[in-house]
Amino acid sequence: MKRSISLVATLLLILSSRSEGQQLPAVPSDSGGRTVVISPATARPPTVGAAETFTGSVHVTPLFQPTAPSRTGGASVTFQPGARSAWHTHPLGQTLIVTAGTGWVQQEGGDKREIRPGDVIWTPPGVKHWHGASATSAMTHIAIQEAQGGTPVTWLEHVSDDQYVGRKGGERD
Repeated sequence: MKRSISLVATLLLILSSRSEGQQLPAVPSDSGGRTVVISPATARPPTVGAAETFTGSVHVTPLFQPTAPSRTGGASVTFQPGARSAWHTHPLGQTLIVTAGTGWVQQEGGDKREIRPGDVIWTPPGVKHWHGASATSAMTHIAIQEAQGGTPVTWLEHVSDDQYVGRKGGERD
């Protein structure tokens, strides 16, 4: 009986932490003092994508930041129709996982390609590219990248409107 009361108390603590947007307490373990940490969604509100790095209406929700020794971070990014990133590169590459809507991705010198929910896009290190929503559909993706020297991305110039509506080779029917 004592164990079930402890379990109920723990569940109440978790539920109250989530409703207040607090970080959940670490769970003690016997793994050398290391613990599992849960970051509730309410503790990571979306922010507006910076005008220096995005065109149009973009919201970025942080998912996780690198915790040493890891160098990997991730975010969920939602682009409204017509919105897109600026041209950029990643020193160690980037993986995108499309979770909603329809979007486009383009590598410098290549055709603009359509991306849809369930698509996974790998951009190799140093490849100049952009990604965003199509002209008529919002698009959300999870972006995962590693930092090198503390930097996961190098931002470049904005994608012009002509570049954005330009070549459409590679789009699906």
